[in-house]
Amino acid sequence: MLGSGDGKTRSVVRNQPGTGWDFNMSRHRFHAHEADMGPSYTVYNRRFMTLKYDGQSVEEGYWKLRQEAAVLHTGEYPVQFEGPDAERLLDLLFTKDITKVKPMRCGYGLACYHDGGLIVDGVLMRLSADKFWYVQADGDFYSWARAHSVGMDVKISDPRVYVSQVQGPNALKILEAANEGGKLPEPFGYFAVAQVNLGGQHVYITRTGYTNELGWEFYVEPHHDADALWAHLEQAGKPFGMTLFGLDSMNVRRIEAGILNAGTDFDETTTPFDVGLGRFVDMDKADFIGKSALESASKEPRHTGLKCPTAEPVIQGEIMQGDTVIGRVTAAAFSPFLQHGTGLALLDRAGHQNGEAVRIRCVDGAMHAGELHAAPFYDDQAEIPRGKKVDIPTRG
Repeated sequence: MLGSGDGKTRSVVRNQPGTGWDFNMSRHRFHAHEADMGPSYTVYNRRFMTLKYDGQSVEEGYWKLRQEAAVLHTGEYPVQFEGPDAERLLDLLFTKDITKVKPMRCGYGLACYHDGGLIVDGVLMRLSADKFWYVQADGDFYSWARAHSVGMDVKISDPRVYVSQVQGPNALKILEAANEGGKLPEPFGYFAVAQVNLGGQHVYITRTGYTNELGWEFYVEPHHDADALWAHLEQAGKPFGMTLFGLDSMNVRRIEAGILNAGTDFDETTTPFDVGLGRFVDMDKADFIGKSALESASKEPRHTGLKCPTAEPVIQGEIMQGDTVIGRVTAAAFSPFLQHGTGLALLDRAGHQNGEAVRIRCVDGAMHAGELHAAPFYDDQAEIPRGKKVDIPTRG
């Protein structure tokens, strides 16, 4: 798992005047509404996704998320599957039994190569019996799906849908204010799909997110008036402190929650079992791509969280015990809530225990004392996003 950074610098995308070589990239439908805030972007699924804004620190965005509500216009990429064989194909592509996903519900979809290595993850939305959107993380999935659809009666296409997340304790209050009639859709439990009327436009939403906070995502389709939709949502969210924020701020919370990122926390060299995602593999299914390899694969996870009291771990930094490197950092951030460095790591072997003392390479270049720590760092039953627990921390 190699990144482009060197631990000291990173490369980002910025808006500038003129035209030029950005032909293969795509802007979110709300791009113009964030352009004046000085966004720096990453490229995700060939889409631009904001990392940060000039006038907002990572910590400020983090506290907006934890205490009120924050919106990220994401680079998630919905792929549409439609036709009599849509379910059959998707059940072949994913490790989990997706035939159990009912219309207007979501499922978590992991796709593997034949050797059991992971390709990508994402949220599978079932809109009807024979129509699905797979809202994928960054990864090579579209062509993989097309290649395995030969001989099946299914159409795979890009519906040109763009995804935004509203996350935080006030997220459902904002939805209630924005939806026609001032009510939440029913039912709208965790991983539900609904269609709501937002300012006269019918919009699909899901009770999902990348933060483990209370939240929902909405899906902007080509026929939507994006300017009117954003104006309506902005007005509904203003009394609840809603603001835009960047992926850097969201990243802190997803690490605290132990949520993995495709391509960095896992890739084609890791199986679902390696990274603690074995619960999303249904080995009793008749078949799926990678099943035979996973049957003989180790079922013990090598993924763990990291705690470093004195510094922020650096991505790809070594994790050591004595003179031996036992693993690498795959994600890291300083947590304003926990007040220590946090991280996710992939160890070279299974069998390590939470609480084991380690030394961790950090952003200052030095090795710092730390420990292996369970992830999530808190709310391990996901009660916050399910609406079963209200946890609004006080900013220190």
